[in-house]
Amino acid sequence: MQGRKNFRDEKELLFSLSAHVPEHNFYRRLKQQLDLSFLTELTRGYYGKCGQQSIDPVVFFKLCLVGYLENITSDRKLIEHCSLRLDLLYFLDYQLDEPLPWHSTVSRTRQLYPEALFESLFDRVFSLCVETGMVSGSTQAIDSAPVKANASMDSLLLKQPQESVHLHPAQHGAGKRQSKPAQLITAPAHQLRKLEKHQENIRGTFTSLGSTHEKAQLVSNKTHYSPHDPDDRISVKPGKARKLNYHCSMAVDTARGVISHVQADFADGRDSQYLPPLVTRVQGRLRENGLLMQELLADTGYSNGSNYFMLEQQGITGWSPVFGMYKPEIEGFPYDKGKDRYICPMGKPLPFKGFDHTPDGRLTKNYWAAPGDCRQCASKPTCAPKARCRKITRTAYDEQYLRAYARQQSRRGKRMKKLRQSTVEPVFGSLVHHYGLSRIGVLGKSGAHKVMLMAAVAFNIRKYMRNIPKKSVSMATAMEGEQRHAHIFSYCLTPAVYPQSTRGALQVYSE
Repeated sequence: MQGRKNFRDEKELLFSLSAHVPEHNFYRRLKQQLDLSFLTELTRGYYGKCGQQSIDPVVFFKLCLVGYLENITSDRKLIEHCSLRLDLLYFLDYQLDEPLPWHSTVSRTRQLYPEALFESLFDRVFSLCVETGMVSGSTQAIDSAPVKANASMDSLLLKQPQESVHLHPAQHGAGKRQSKPAQLITAPAHQLRKLEKHQENIRGTFTSLGSTHEKAQLVSNKTHYSPHDPDDRISVKPGKARKLNYHCSMAVDTARGVISHVQADFADGRDSQYLPPLVTRVQGRLRENGLLMQELLADTGYSNGSNYFMLEQQGITGWSPVFGMYKPEIEGFPYDKGKDRYICPMGKPLPFKGFDHTPDGRLTKNYWAAPGDCRQCASKPTCAPKARCRKITRTAYDEQYLRAYARQQSRRGKRMKKLRQSTVEPVFGSLVHHYGLSRIGVLGKSGAHKVMLMAAVAFNIRKYMRNIPKKSVSMATAMEGEQRHAHIFSYCLTPAVYPQSTRGALQVYSE
């Protein structure tokens, strides 16, 4: 006989949420393994003692965690998604007839909490990974990538010169789009001249159809800014379009691919300048867990003499290839290490004359020959045609560069390069495509840092849960399940005798 299902809206329903979430469910197991009750005490100082109750801090962070685990970056869609999933309601400690928080409450709470609170959650999850033996700590791989900011290139405005601002202070509020005070040009004059010369050289090379459009302007962080989000910066990745981005720096432990650190920086900075604080934070977090970093894997972007020196001072072996323009030797000018001088092809010395700094602040060493020796030399027209004498400028960290170059050329250096590529680069790909890091949906560098931290927490939690077998449910948990089913059965038979406060049985009233 053919069956037929007729739907009838129940006015009263006896339902146990925990009984309908399987024991092997990811969020059920995560609820058993992850204790976030410590966040209640850490957030107590951000609330008053009167007024309406806010969202539970534990619920807030669980909601954020679900968003990145499910790759949902919209708070509105996140609340809607959680309301349709039994396992998510069980993970959040909400019943079927209990309304979830408003999406605007989640957004305001994210702005209320400081970055340190999100870092505390990251540290707690990282410690869980250490306790299970997933982190060795000895070898860390670092890398960086631009992350799209919540702003458009069409919103860029010109920065104002300081002279024009002093002469015309009334223009600060002029214009519909300049609701905030205009930013001033702070770049040094030599950088502005270099930028202008570069733009003049490339202005006549545009051949594409859209190159003459009014929006196809040459923009730079030195002369333009975004009024919508002043913390984002213009940056470009090879083969990609120029966008307003944030700079995401990340360290990954090479043992099991656990993220050991992540931070948000301005996108107009170089990787090398962000390395010292990154190393300090990673080393501090490892020491708190009884570990110590001994080797650091990085790409050429982190190549810097001061960074090599800093790593050696801390006893860390840096496996970072030297910059492509670095030359370990100067052809025809052998170096005399004992006397710290170079010898020219004619046998004349070029002794060390002193230290100097480049316009970018890099420390250099200067060597030059005596003007009398070069004046009488037959090779001067080809050796030093426009100078009084031959000069050689080298980095002050040449010894550190040479040691890094030797490590790079070794067989182990090639293995370390492959290890870095197979460790940190897939993690970045996973965060972008599966953990909501394709775009920063909030404003400000602080908000971007919180987003990156939560994405890293979700990634580490997924790693942590995969390391725990699904069948590792204790006998006590199984017995609790049996007792819970027995209570529900007895409640259905004798509802008048069973206490109303029993957990596990729920009355749902439908309109």
